[in-house]
Amino acid sequence: MSNLKNFLFTSESVSEGHPDKVSDRISDMVVDSYLAGDPFSRVACETLTTTNKVVLAGEVRGPEIKEADLIQKVRNCIKDIGYDQDGFTWREATKIESHLHSQSADIAMGVDSKDNKDEGAGDQGIMFGYACNETEELMPAPIHYSHKILRLMAEDRKSGILKNIEPDSKSQVTFEYIDGKPNKVKSVVISSQHSADVDQAKVRELLTPYMLKSIPEKFLKGFDEKEFYVNPTGNFVIGGPDGDCGLTGRKIIVDTYGGAAPHGGGAFSGKDPTKVDRSAAYASRYIAKNIVASNISEKCLIQLAYAIGVSKPLSIYVDLFDNDLEKNKFVTEKISQNFDLSPRGIREMLGLNKPIYEKTAAYGHFGRMPEADGSFSWEKTDKKGVFSK
Repeated sequence: MSNLKNFLFTSESVSEGHPDKVSDRISDMVVDSYLAGDPFSRVACETLTTTNKVVLAGEVRGPEIKEADLIQKVRNCIKDIGYDQDGFTWREATKIESHLHSQSADIAMGVDSKDNKDEGAGDQGIMFGYACNETEELMPAPIHYSHKILRLMAEDRKSGILKNIEPDSKSQVTFEYIDGKPNKVKSVVISSQHSADVDQAKVRELLTPYMLKSIPEKFLKGFDEKEFYVNPTGNFVIGGPDGDCGLTGRKIIVDTYGGAAPHGGGAFSGKDPTKVDRSAAYASRYIAKNIVASNISEKCLIQLAYAIGVSKPLSIYVDLFDNDLEKNKFVTEKISQNFDLSPRGIREMLGLNKPIYEKTAAYGHFGRMPEADGSFSWEKTDKKGVFSK
């Protein structure tokens, strides 16, 4: 984030009904389906969604799953999201194709452990993790509250409390920062697909409570109602994959820190945990969050770098944003001593060989509560004692 002390910063989120998020959800369902049958399955699945069509493509290695069963699971995803429209539905009108095939032998050779060789990274690349004390979840405020607006809308839409609002929605929150801290909200945008039965005044009336419920009152003092934008285009009846083609992995900034920290470029959804794009990004968030939770620093950025087939990271970079070289050295040493950042080490440390990924596909992979089934294990702060001086 900017080195300026006073500035405006904006982040956006998109709902589970956004076309790209529909694709992410389906791709992560495929990952979970294979991991449920064999925790050491390999999956790299991409999904395309468009008007009444879903196409799966990619590479897998794992248990035999009947194509008909996988296609039914795709329909279940679409149904749970809430799509049953002329242009996109969970019913037979939507055609679903699977083009999944066996994983490349060359990739498998580089990644698999054999004899004295430890398991290597599934690809080269750089991954970032970030945490800051702007919210209790140690996430940047703009992305945290953008997610919350849409999450609450989706919960009420699915339970029947929120009527005439359809699955495809986006939010955007702009914060004013004073002396580097979030001070107040300057603007909020919510764009949501709606039924043809309601006009824009009604849509605004329906969605205003979600903005007010999601953002703490202290940040809304003096908020100008003119800076609350609802469906600025004026109409949003045609939405979801019928309105715009969706692809896996196109919302990587929504998935992470809303632009408040760098991103290595690799998407998460559709990838099993041997892919360091996913697992090392989770591990770097885990480390950064524990550092900030220890109160040694108000914010922290971690970068990890890998080469395909090589088990240990090529580099570990730490930025505590305070120019304290001794503290930085201390933290870097503690990371090396206490965290195994090989692909195998990360998976074992965070328990990643489980079917826990479908629920990560919307409302961010970070800033969530760890769950009993092992989901969001990278959000635990059980290692903060490691960094206490």
